[in-house]
Amino acid sequence: MSTANLTRAETAARSAAVTVRDYRVELDVSAAPDLSRADFVTTTIVEFDATVSETWLDFIGSSVESVTVNGETVDVEYDGARLTVRNLGASNVVVVEATAAYSRSGEGLHRFHDPVDGQTYLYTQYEPADARRVFACFEQPDMKAPFTFVVTAPREWEAVSNRPVELRHTDDTRQVVEFSRTLPISTYITAIVAGPYYRVESNWRRGDLTVPLGVLCRASLAGHLDADTVFAVTVQGLDFFAEHFDYPYPWGKYDQVFVPEYNLGAMENPGCVTFTEAYVFRGAATAAQYEGRANTILHEMAHMWFGDLVTMVWWDDLWLKESFADYMGALASAEATEWTDAWVAFANRRKAWAYSQDQLPTTHPIVADIVDLEAAKLNFDGITYAKGASVLKQLVAYVGRDAFFEGARRYFRTHAFGNTTLSDLLTELSAASGRDLAGWARAWLQTSGVSTLMLDGAEIVQTDPRPHRLALGLYDFDDTGDLVCRDRVELDIVAERTPVTMSPAPLRLLNDGDLTYAKVRLDAGSLATIERSLDRVVDPLARGLIWSALWNATRDGELDAGRYLTMACAFAPAETNMALLAAVLANASFAVGHYLASPAQERWRGDWLESCWTAMYAAEPGSGSQLAWARAVASAATADDRRAPEIRAILDGARPTPDGLALDPDLRWSLWTALAATGHAAAAELDAELERDGTASGRTAHLRALAARPEADVKAQAWASALEDAALTNDHLDAVIGGFRAGEHRELIKCYDDAYFAAIGSVWAERSIEIARRIVLGLFPAADSLDSVDTWLAVNVEAPGALRRLIVEQRAHLARDLRVRALGVNAT
Repeated sequence: MSTANLTRAETAARSAAVTVRDYRVELDVSAAPDLSRADFVTTTIVEFDATVSETWLDFIGSSVESVTVNGETVDVEYDGARLTVRNLGASNVVVVEATAAYSRSGEGLHRFHDPVDGQTYLYTQYEPADARRVFACFEQPDMKAPFTFVVTAPREWEAVSNRPVELRHTDDTRQVVEFSRTLPISTYITAIVAGPYYRVESNWRRGDLTVPLGVLCRASLAGHLDADTVFAVTVQGLDFFAEHFDYPYPWGKYDQVFVPEYNLGAMENPGCVTFTEAYVFRGAATAAQYEGRANTILHEMAHMWFGDLVTMVWWDDLWLKESFADYMGALASAEATEWTDAWVAFANRRKAWAYSQDQLPTTHPIVADIVDLEAAKLNFDGITYAKGASVLKQLVAYVGRDAFFEGARRYFRTHAFGNTTLSDLLTELSAASGRDLAGWARAWLQTSGVSTLMLDGAEIVQTDPRPHRLALGLYDFDDTGDLVCRDRVELDIVAERTPVTMSPAPLRLLNDGDLTYAKVRLDAGSLATIERSLDRVVDPLARGLIWSALWNATRDGELDAGRYLTMACAFAPAETNMALLAAVLANASFAVGHYLASPAQERWRGDWLESCWTAMYAAEPGSGSQLAWARAVASAATADDRRAPEIRAILDGARPTPDGLALDPDLRWSLWTALAATGHAAAAELDAELERDGTASGRTAHLRALAARPEADVKAQAWASALEDAALTNDHLDAVIGGFRAGEHRELIKCYDDAYFAAIGSVWAERSIEIARRIVLGLFPAADSLDSVDTWLAVNVEAPGALRRLIVEQRAHLARDLRVRALGVNAT
């Protein structure tokens, strides 16, 4: 195992022997605009107490020039990941002067060159353990300390960190910025952002507390930044959390920076939250996109308390921050913003992520067993986020809302600026509620798997039994023909079978109100009602639960994919909730590509494209629905070319777009990619579109479209680029892989199956985990059998655990595809 892969056991031993008192980190990025300069100078001064004579600092960089221990220069003992320091006393000062590398993968200090104006932008991203790519440190969450950051940068740049600027010195070309000292925080949530960012400012006030607010993005995106909308959600969130947490916002200021080529949705660096700039909408956006951004803003804001103020000891308890933030993001959205239907998106989309993850062979309890950093990197998944949030929603119902928030307030006060485990949280929640939560924790936090609920006569049946508090909604038609809830039965179930008293109803919906975490099956009568009248269900949450039940049954092979697609074609055009519409469109596209065998697949490719085309023209002009259907057209047209002439005419301006539809750059590229994937766009035409949109997004889309062309030499070039071109950025790698896989051209890429399995071991060993993960997942073969992957797993028993986990999960997805297809063939 590489020494870069820190284990839980060794970090626990280190934190028991070493107590960090203070960091001063100096970074010189003044030469960053010179792209020929791959490195920057980094100096760490760390003060710590120790009960051992030697330990190590973590650093992954180009070189270490010097190390001093308590004023004495010592030999550099550095293996590329760990820097050994010896002859320690009770109190120590270690100075490390080193050279670190700018990142192209989004890990560490990422450098981005904007093709629009030639400007250079920097930002850091560390979670779980990439601060060591920027400065020498004790890289583990339970070794908190105050930090003072000093950044030397070009004079005209913005420089942002966790705290406000305290001192600034300038000369003709450079500035030296010293930020005020932070409160104790973990290394992974420290942050540096530098570059000619465009900045908008505001303030939030509550009582005597004033918090300066900033929103930043690249200068070339300034015209698209709707800072007022971002500030509105920010203020609403800060008001909500101030009221409910009763612990003053502790980080002084609150900057939110939209950054390029970002690996995540966002990161909760205290006082300096970073977001993907995909949230700066270059063109039209649906309500679901605005709702999703608001949810992310509030999710990250909740982390200022859950995760930043109080941090887990080790990554086993990652859920202590992510589950809470996911829950709080939805709760604050629903109660403090215009997105009052936030729980609809949560029930249908976030929980779908959890249900999928929880059915894999690698499923794990919410409180996971994370033995090392590679395992931690892969545990940012649907269980840690969405299942954990679902279970917290149940907990709030179980202990009561007032007790839950009182427990949270006690937790903050007791453990502020410290580190915790599950038991610490349970202690405070139990004290506030008067309930012993050990049994609840065993049932929901320390076990894995998902129950399936169904009606069998007058009984509720559950697989994988566990305790649930749920509701059974009885829906009937009113005088207008709408399906509304006539009666509702709430009950607790524990056993495999539970009797329930209910009256007959056309639609009987288990888990009405989404009170528990479980898959739901519709009984035969309810399914028949839904197939006729799903669009008559008035309550959007009920519709979301129904769509979720239909999709889970399709994924499990219990509902024929053709029936699901028939309902999608019939009822999706009438769906008014944009989050639900986006989910149905994505699921329908996935069903066509994964869950149908020939000849049904060929038929549905065309039928689904025609359904999307018709709905695009029928949708209200300028509406979010119209935009969603236009995007669905572009997606469907990558696998079927019957509308290629019309799409080309729209792009060329020879045919008008549907009334009200804005043909923005992103939509244009999606349509060009569809033409390229079906053999109807040449390289010269794609180059011409790049001349029209030479932005960073345009260049990424151009790469994807070029790689999508169904030509053997194109696929060979894309394959070689993905595997061998280490200069590709994270976004450009995704684009090349996406183009390689675009369309339905298995015959062109199946020749790479053996090469994939031959290469992934060296890819994992030689590339960063972020880049390796993208390659392993993105190029996994969509084969017609499991033979190749089973052979690799059998031969590579000793492969790194994180790599095996990814392959085991991809095998499970492929096995599901093959099984569901076979069931569909047998059904017909």
